[in-house]
Amino acid sequence: MRIGIDASNVRSEGGGVTHLVELLRVAQPREHGFDRVLVWGGASTLGCLENRSWLRKAHEPLLDCSLPAILSWQRFALDRMARAAGCDVLFIPSGSYNGSFKPFVTMSQNMLPFEWSEARRFGFSWWTMKFLLLRWSQSATFRRSSGLIFLTEYARSKVSPLLGGGDPRTAVIPHGVADRFWCEPRQQKTLACYTIESPFRLLYVSPIAPYKHQWHVIEAVWQLRQVRLPLKLELVGPIRNCRKRFSRALTRWDPGQEWMCYRGAIPFKELHAAYHQADAFVFASSCENLPNILLEAMAAGLPIACSNRGPMPEVLGDAGVYFDPEKPAEVGAAIRKLLEDPMLRQQKAEAAYERAKAFTWERCAHDTFEFIAQVVKESSK
Repeated sequence: MRIGIDASNVRSEGGGVTHLVELLRVAQPREHGFDRVLVWGGASTLGCLENRSWLRKAHEPLLDCSLPAILSWQRFALDRMARAAGCDVLFIPSGSYNGSFKPFVTMSQNMLPFEWSEARRFGFSWWTMKFLLLRWSQSATFRRSSGLIFLTEYARSKVSPLLGGGDPRTAVIPHGVADRFWCEPRQQKTLACYTIESPFRLLYVSPIAPYKHQWHVIEAVWQLRQVRLPLKLELVGPIRNCRKRFSRALTRWDPGQEWMCYRGAIPFKELHAAYHQADAFVFASSCENLPNILLEAMAAGLPIACSNRGPMPEVLGDAGVYFDPEKPAEVGAAIRKLLEDPMLRQQKAEAAYERAKAFTWERCAHDTFEFIAQVVKESSK
């Protein structure tokens, strides 16, 4: 059998290309009956993929162009190319497909188009319009698909009822964690070991976005600093659609940036170092499909204070201390609980590290190719 992968909407940076790179790096497609894997994509995306004897990288110049050119290629060229290459199935990891090839398998990787209360946080903006368009295109793609992969049970429970027709075969297949993030939990120190000059380092990695609630975390840390708790907050991530709100929070709570450090975006290949230098992790998002950032913090052996929304309890289980991300007092209480109790920190860090071991790219690749092979068999009956 042959499988074609549409990487036309997979950019050379971000979670989409990480998924594709890691999936194909460890995949054993021949074990599932596939002797050839073809990937159509732009030059930069294909350049990220490691060479394999069973892998063919098909560069399409249109896929180096703008979105209209990409959509045109997908609509009018992909089906023809897949049939000419003898593909038995198409895999569409981006979640949007406007062609007619059958069977095809796709993925749901973004919850914002399907949780309107969260998308509304972006106000009247291009982001909101983008989410509405994605909801329309992805819903149509999901309904027509022969197989649909979700990353968490939470996502399947939220998205499936909204599709309004169609009955694709579904599976929950979470992503994995890159090897360089793994770090065994360190021995936790008592609160007395930290001072204002040498504080406890709290890390939050995530894009600065309305549903990530960094301003509530900043306020929570400020409140803890008022009672002389030796705490420093480090924020990592690009700013999306909320620069003014983020700047106001910095100006109000730490105008001299004495205890709050915003490092901006760090290249993904270097990101693991930020985790390994931290003492604990905070994750305050209210909308996720599968929070890869949370998985990275778990694998890095960090004690974690975490949002109680979305799939976070499903992923982290009882290995974290939870809070309502929209209530700074609750955020602060969770952080303080970890800060003042080294035994609790040790217990939660070790539990998170062990729990992260279930999220491997080997498992993801095996389950993905096995699921696609089952879809092909069922479609041929």
